[in-house]
Amino acid sequence: MSRIDIEKKIQSENDRVAEGNRKVFTDAGVFVLNIISSPGSGKTTLLEATLDRLADKMNIVVIEGDISTERDMDRVRARGASGVQINTGGGCHLSSGMVAGVLDDLDLDSAEIVFIENVGNLVCPSTYDLGEDVRMVLLSTTEGDDKPMKYPAIFHEASLAILNKIDLLPHLTYDVEKVEKEIRVLNPDSEILRLSATTGEGMDAWIDWIMAKLREKKSTLT
Repeated sequence: MSRIDIEKKIQSENDRVAEGNRKVFTDAGVFVLNIISSPGSGKTTLLEATLDRLADKMNIVVIEGDISTERDMDRVRARGASGVQINTGGGCHLSSGMVAGVLDDLDLDSAEIVFIENVGNLVCPSTYDLGEDVRMVLLSTTEGDDKPMKYPAIFHEASLAILNKIDLLPHLTYDVEKVEKEIRVLNPDSEILRLSATTGEGMDAWIDWIMAKLREKKSTLT
């Protein structure tokens, strides 16, 4: 069996399990968002800021993906979320099987939103369906403005692209318009938001987007 055949078999099995995950999430009536970015772009900080605005209004579950430690899970639990940590032990992405393995540990019956914080990587997670409703890519201004065309797959797949750390723009040579133009070339249907999870700028638009997607998901279940 060739390497390509093996990869296709692995992908096919992942997709099969992902459909099972999706059914579990749909039966529970929860909206599921898979957050993908490179390390240090601010995924966990964004989750903290999001939980500060939503955790007292609804039950939110977080699945944290990382190579090791529970540091990020500790941070979101401190902000009012429940959930589980998945350590890949060196793997560069979460798989649908990993997510399936923790579903029984999640309080999905009372949850409304599940955030999946994937392992920090712009390449590997882009092709692995986890059973989510929406895939989002987070890009920080400190990473440079050349990322969309260098890592096209995730920008092509993501329904939403967030440009984070916009509060640092005065100190950087970062062309926001160029980045947004390249994202739209790769995915004309992608929504784009600019925000700073640290200062709160743009967070209202992000929260509005989440709530709109939650309402959209609930409307499909009635």
